[in-house]
Amino acid sequence: MIPNIRDQFNKDFKQSYYEGLQKEVVDTFGEPCAFRISESPVFFDKAMKKKVFDACDAILEQVMNLDFEAVKQRFMPKHLHSPSQSGNPHFLGIDFGLCEDEAGNLSPQLIELQAFPSLFCYQPFLAKAYLKHYPNIPKEGHHYYLGGHTEETYFEKLKEVILGEEDPENVILMEIFPEKQKTRIDFWATKQALGIEIVCMTKVIKEGKKLFYEKDGQIIPIRRIYNRVIFDDLYQFKDLKTNFNIFDDLDVTWITNPDWFFMISKCIMPMLSHESVPESYYLDEIPEDIDLQKYVLKPLFSFAGKGVNLDPSWEMLNKIEDRKNYMLQKKVTYASLVKTNTDKNSKVELRILYVWDDEAGKLKPVINLTRMGKGGLINVSHLTEDTWIGSSISFFED
Repeated sequence: MIPNIRDQFNKDFKQSYYEGLQKEVVDTFGEPCAFRISESPVFFDKAMKKKVFDACDAILEQVMNLDFEAVKQRFMPKHLHSPSQSGNPHFLGIDFGLCEDEAGNLSPQLIELQAFPSLFCYQPFLAKAYLKHYPNIPKEGHHYYLGGHTEETYFEKLKEVILGEEDPENVILMEIFPEKQKTRIDFWATKQALGIEIVCMTKVIKEGKKLFYEKDGQIIPIRRIYNRVIFDDLYQFKDLKTNFNIFDDLDVTWITNPDWFFMISKCIMPMLSHESVPESYYLDEIPEDIDLQKYVLKPLFSFAGKGVNLDPSWEMLNKIEDRKNYMLQKKVTYASLVKTNTDKNSKVELRILYVWDDEAGKLKPVINLTRMGKGGLINVSHLTEDTWIGSSISFFED
């Protein structure tokens, strides 16, 4: 993890650097970040960088060779199937825990993957804010953009994928009550970067197969939806009133098609095999002699750690009726690998973010999202009274 850079960073760290970063968030977006920002980025050396991207390449190759129609039929309720063609997944996030085995060897271990957009516009802001306010970060020899991207080419790619050929006025970022979402800072960053409006799903107007939204008293057609509605959130609002359903037959282009939320997710993890993929079983297919102490229980379709149980029991499992919608994943040991200026080191989860590249005909990595924590479950909304934890970004050695 590049010890000399970490040691120098910690030695030179000043609380005023962190306060300057937080002030820039408020100055830029009009409010503090709704989740905790870590005091530090993470620095990866060439060796760990290679392990991460070798694992990404192997996992992605297997993923894109799956029979997604079979995945859809197995896991998606019929009434949720999109009437439009799924096309290609526009986005992918591959999440790794940085772990150590019994011999102390470090490796990335797959925690989950999701064909759903993440904080694509906030992460570049965060990296630049670190660089601006922290003179103790090396300015050369490291990068946070991936795939050879610069700031200019990165945002060109996002515009190509999200806007397509449409005027930004006819493209919206859609969420449920966006002003209340933990990730809303990325919505504001997206509006600044792409010029699109942030629209609550409850405010979308439907006329026949066409959708519209209101802006400054004008009714404006929606031709593309950058969809940020997470489906387990959608169904938590029992009395939510909308003028349309995500799975209606609509004259609109989805970025990305709602089917991909289900088709590339934790539900395919038991289908994957690699040294960086922990052993996983669907709950209705677990071996009789399985040692539950070595496994974590996870719902197949949830985000932000919802429903995860680190210590499942047979009594608990036997009470689950929809067993096909859960899995057991072998536990991994997160390495406390980031030295901090506190009495405990931090653990790391690393998300490699991809977007679809039409010219290459495949998903390509563009940037990363990093989370730091000290507890058993890394979540930027938990344990926020601690320090040197939370949302971050990684700098990779060239």
